[in-house]
Amino acid sequence: MNPSLSLNLVEDVRQLFTFQFMISAFEAATIVAVLAASVGWYMVLRRQSFAGHTLSVMAFPGATGAALVGLPTSLGYYLACGAAALAMARAPRGRRFGTQTAVIATVQASGLAAGYLFLSLNHAILGGPEALLFGTLLGITQAQVLALLGVAVASLALLAVVARPLLFATVDAEVARARGVPVKALDAAFLLILALAVAATSQITGALLVFALLVAPPATAQMITMRPLLGLGLSVAFSLLVAWLGLGVAYFSIYPVGFYTTTFAFGLYVVTRAIRATTASRRARARV
Repeated sequence: MNPSLSLNLVEDVRQLFTFQFMISAFEAATIVAVLAASVGWYMVLRRQSFAGHTLSVMAFPGATGAALVGLPTSLGYYLACGAAALAMARAPRGRRFGTQTAVIATVQASGLAAGYLFLSLNHAILGGPEALLFGTLLGITQAQVLALLGVAVASLALLAVVARPLLFATVDAEVARARGVPVKALDAAFLLILALAVAATSQITGALLVFALLVAPPATAQMITMRPLLGLGLSVAFSLLVAWLGLGVAYFSIYPVGFYTTTFAFGLYVVTRAIRATTASRRARARV
């Protein structure tokens, strides 16, 4: 049966949840959206999008390396992302930003090179490089959903524990350090939380598409408000909207989920930015 859209919204929604694989996909997408949006809000605020992108890339060599030596690919995601997070945590922040960027770029380049080497040595990787890079959102099992839920709960719990001091250290690291906040330890802790989020999300969205949920919804929310609780709420709401719309439209289409998810995330950001620019322009003219 080829699903097709109709004018009956209730019937269309019923079709979406007819099969178990779509129910599992929506469950996984919901978990991923909440996790990526929450951690991504801090990542964007801390201006660590480059670090987040590098961690998402490291999921690729992690999976291919694990498959090469006979380990579960999911374990490879966590090991590679965790190792990369620890390596980047040692890079100096603050005035020596160039050194930090160089370390992150080196980790990314090395990870990509290793990933393609592992892939060339093992041609039997299930699903090929496309599955590793772009995900298999429509082939998720209930066991994967439960594992993803466990990692998401643990990651969000860790984020909640460090949320207040992390926000303080992000806004003004020097003052936070003077007040006795362990800024260096918080930097490392956040990168490890980010690594957990990326590793969990990459197994569903792929190593490349994780960035669409990790950056676009939080960046869009921060254009609207910088208030932490409201911003986090908007970030999660936008991420859920993008993930659910992407899945729903892809189900009735011949094109992959990743294309729609990324397009909706980018479109939401562009529209919000255009509205903000128009509003600012009108206010400027009103003052004249």
